[in-house]
Parts: sequence; structure tokens; C-alpha cells
Amino acid sequence: MAGKAVVSLTTGLEDAEKVTVAFLVAVGAAETGRETRMFLTKEAVRLAIEGVAVGIGCDGCPPLTDLVERYAKAGGRYLVCPICFNTKQLDESGLVGNAEIAGTVPLWEWIGDEGAVTFSY
Repeated sequence: MAGKAVVSLTTGLEDAEKVTVAFLVAVGAAETGRETRMFLTKEAVRLAIEGVAVGIGCDGCPPLTDLVERYAKAGGRYLVCPICFNTKQLDESGLVGNAEIAGTVPLWEWIGDEGAVTFSY
């Protein structure tokens, strides 16, 4: 088994280039067989809402919609910080299918004793 990967993202579309890099890392992990979770906090929680993760982060970057689709197809999932999500008064019914509201305890439970490779953006 390839192991687990966690990509922690705090930035939303205010820095689309950083979001693109985080998604490239997450897609790479998921497509190479790692169980992968993106832990979305702060403004990044909005990216788990259907139709928000759109645009192109930089000249020559792949569209975010393509990265989101590849991530889902590879089995990648989102853990969305409940405090950040609720503070922004977002509607849980708008979450994409591979997202769930889950904080740090569920994240650590998922990581378990075997650990995970982590990246933070």
C-alpha cells in the first residue's frame, strides 16, 4: 500500500495559484494510489462548495475544475473544518460529494497510527 497523504489548505481563491499548487500535490498523491485527504480551513472551506473551485491560477496552470475532477476520480476526499465552515455561515447542502464536515479529531482518527505524508499551503 502506498500510504496516506494529507494536504492542509488555508487559502481560497484569493490566491488561486497557491490553491492550484495544493491541488496538484493532492492529485499527484491520489493518482499514485495514496489515500488522500485535503483538510480545508479558513477561506479554503469555500472550495468544497459545488461550483466554487473554478478558474485558472496562473498562465500555463491547469484549470481548477480539471484538478477537482481528477482529485475526485482518483478517490480524493475533503475534510472541511466545521468551525471555519460555520463561521462563514455556509450551507452544508452545497458540499461536493467527496466532502464532509470534519475537524481535527476525525482527521487524526483517519491518519491513525501508521501516519501520513503531509503538505501545508
